[in-house]
Amino acid sequence: MKIIGINASPKGDKSQTRRLVTGVLEGARQAGADVTFIDICSLDIAYCTACGTCYAKGECVHDDDYPLLFEKMMDADGIVLGSPNYINAVTAQLKTMLDRMADAIHCQSFSGKYGCAVCTAGGSYADEVADYMNMTLLHLGATTVGKVAVNVGADPNAIAVGEKQAKELGRKLAGAIKTKWKDPVQEKHHEERREYFKRLISFNKDLWVHEYEYWKGLGELK
Repeated sequence: MKIIGINASPKGDKSQTRRLVTGVLEGARQAGADVTFIDICSLDIAYCTACGTCYAKGECVHDDDYPLLFEKMMDADGIVLGSPNYINAVTAQLKTMLDRMADAIHCQSFSGKYGCAVCTAGGSYADEVADYMNMTLLHLGATTVGKVAVNVGADPNAIAVGEKQAKELGRKLAGAIKTKWKDPVQEKHHEERREYFKRLISFNKDLWVHEYEYWKGLGELK
């Protein structure tokens, strides 16, 4: 059971979000998972140019750290996304990574995986940003198990409470992976999105050759 935690705060060891990500990983480790921490801000990930090469060929025009990062995500059973709230959104570093994942969304590449999200904020919108990260995991095909959202500005002790919640979330994530937990609401969403993308890719099969062959290889397109 492999779980990776991606921290998108640029503050390094001083990051409050890092404390939550490592908290989730520690809880998962205690539950038997092999865990890996990734500081995305230390990686070289270029902006998506919307060229469509990934749709057509299954590869990217950029030569950077993204392919190795994506390989690690694909090798994992669980994925933790962590970001501070920067003006009611995730940091630019995480958004840059997510923008490179359009092909992964079309192919529902995280099907069968599980995920969760953590967020810190100075005063507000931590919940909403965590929800966005979970929604993105869901759109990639993963099943999400929860979030920890901490507004650290008003209460200096809030992060310590959040760390305890993060460890519990990590144990919950590991448990979901072990039991192959299913949520009927999310399962319905996954089914609908898979059908949507299969229709979309079939319509564009002459351009999106890689994606058409991917779904065809799964036996879901003729």
